[in-house]
Amino acid sequence: MKKNLLLLATIVVMPFMCNAQGWPANYDGVMLQAFSWNSFGDTRWVNLNKQAPELSQYFNLVWVPQSGWTGSTSSMGYDPLYYFDQHSAFGSEAELRTMINSFKSHGTGVIADVVVNHRKNKSNWVDFPAETYNGVTYEMFSTDICKDDDGGETATHLPAGMSLSSNNDEGEDWSGMRDLDHQSQNVRDVIKAYVDYLVNDLGYTGFRYDMTRGFKASRVAEYNASCGVQFSVGENWSSQNEIQTWIDGCKQDGVNMSASFDFPFRYTVRDVIRGNRDGGSPNSISWKDLNVGGLMASSAYKRWAVTFVENHDTQYRDASNQNDPLRKDTLAANAYLLTMPGTPCVFLPHWKAYKQEIKNMIDVRKTVGVTNMSMAQKATNNTSYAVAGFRSSGGDGKYMYCVVGDAKRVNNDNLVNQLYGSALLSDAVQVTKGYGYRLYMSKNCETAWVDKASGKYMGEFKATLTAVTANSGAQLVYTLDGSTPTASSTKVASGGTVNITQPCTLKVGILLNGTVSGIVSRTYEFAGQGTSKIINVYVNADRPKWNPVRFYTWDQDNVQHNGNWPGEAIAETVDIEGRTWLVKQYEIENEDCYMNFVFNTGTSGSPQTVDVMYVNTDKYIEITNQKDAAGKYKVNVVDDPATLVVPGDVNGDGICNSADVTALYKLILNNDNSSIVNGDQNEDGIVNSADVTAVYKLILGS
Repeated sequence: MKKNLLLLATIVVMPFMCNAQGWPANYDGVMLQAFSWNSFGDTRWVNLNKQAPELSQYFNLVWVPQSGWTGSTSSMGYDPLYYFDQHSAFGSEAELRTMINSFKSHGTGVIADVVVNHRKNKSNWVDFPAETYNGVTYEMFSTDICKDDDGGETATHLPAGMSLSSNNDEGEDWSGMRDLDHQSQNVRDVIKAYVDYLVNDLGYTGFRYDMTRGFKASRVAEYNASCGVQFSVGENWSSQNEIQTWIDGCKQDGVNMSASFDFPFRYTVRDVIRGNRDGGSPNSISWKDLNVGGLMASSAYKRWAVTFVENHDTQYRDASNQNDPLRKDTLAANAYLLTMPGTPCVFLPHWKAYKQEIKNMIDVRKTVGVTNMSMAQKATNNTSYAVAGFRSSGGDGKYMYCVVGDAKRVNNDNLVNQLYGSALLSDAVQVTKGYGYRLYMSKNCETAWVDKASGKYMGEFKATLTAVTANSGAQLVYTLDGSTPTASSTKVASGGTVNITQPCTLKVGILLNGTVSGIVSRTYEFAGQGTSKIINVYVNADRPKWNPVRFYTWDQDNVQHNGNWPGEAIAETVDIEGRTWLVKQYEIENEDCYMNFVFNTGTSGSPQTVDVMYVNTDKYIEITNQKDAAGKYKVNVVDDPATLVVPGDVNGDGICNSADVTALYKLILNNDNSSIVNGDQNEDGIVNSADVTAVYKLILGS
């Protein structure tokens, strides 16, 4: 019996421990950072949900912003306030759950941004909200804030009778919000409940820990072990030695519990593109000096390296926040990123700008079988030109080869062959190229290749077909209807092209000795002509009695459509459901585009509504007479105007209660009678639309 109990315990514990090892070995996945700074449109949960089928073809993990409510509809989530309230600037909790489940159904995990170094306060410097989840109330207190928070400044703002922790911060201090004392058992208990909720309720697959230099690495191990999360990566802006020490610090019972972003990798790529090292003179280094370096080059740590070339903290935001961006050679940087070991993380703006080329790069990587533990080396026969070549191993002796550098030189066939031809021409085949890069696959991959990735294209195009094989007598056969090519299908020589004139599924295989093998498939859609659509935007301003109503409009690219502020006064109307609606038509290019609005009255643009964002279908927008904290008028946005009719809702706040009874007195008698504040006019014990009817009867006698 004791033996059986031990076996049962082993069965229960083993899956938990396997799922809590930080990052898998020999992992061949690619990750997408699905946001950039202020990407509130691109990163809406409904927008990501719509893209899940396409993104999941190329990305195994999708990292999204911190999804808890911060108290602001214009926050990127790095000022966390609530843990268990999961509506945010990116959408509702229901939309979040739908998005996570959609990716999961396509085999892709969603990575949560976990911000637990610091926390925003509710109303003063040191108070936090109490939250109840699954019947348990979780709350942090002033004593959960580090004693030396904000360099001692927080201690000067303590309300009477309150105190801070007796512990100083165990990591770096960050001014702006309260640094949490991770030595506090209460802090750790709340965070453990929070991360368990993220994994085992919301369904997140992994975590990206923000600002890990603010608390001990062992805390990450503790939090991960408590919930059994599968993937974990930390943000640690440090040197390679410091990052390796941090990774070692994430061990629990000898098991490593987290990977780290490979900042040394990023710094190396940045320096080469910028042409200087440590502030040195321009052109002091170039592409030829790019080497296999960073965390991903270490045999002991490459498994734990999440490589990247740009993120939301390094990108150019505006003239006042230029940060540390890649200002050129973005494609070459991504080609290098997607060739090297480690787990590459592609940045959303790069994906949007170069989607088809990045798809091709990922296709090459996955076909060859490069993983986070592959071997990589640099070709050393180039010392005179700003060009570098790199080889990464895949499975079964396969490899991919990347040549990157000065675009004019990389695009020079003779020069590239002179520099790297002996290493490539006999063993590998070029499968794709672009500005500043070329990618090759070893011939032992034995596969057909198409240089145009699956996806949407703006019109007709030619796809080049290549036979990646060591057999010189091989031909290619293909079909355009999605059927499996056979020996009798249309034939083409390696390097030949196929005209794609309409949506189709192209399948290509290698034909050798009457047998077809190495089949690849590409599905093409056309997103050009015929995909634009007309949307109608209806606005009703009866509640605040605005006349005129101006439409200030801008699209997903921040292009204004109705002139400068305060926009265009709209006169065209239509009667629907007994109400008069202003209406204007807009043409959007495709289903991924949208319009944004602010409605206002008067030449000064005041008063005005809150922003109405992401409109890409017919919408009915009712301007209420309720205002937000900033004094902007709230709106109701619906697909069906009939849903806007709430019986007894006199004051336009979307509900019927005692305020409507008071509003009705004001409306009819222009008098505020305090005797009806309770609102229960028919004395049935509740306030509802029947009381509004009772007021009518009382005043009008009908």
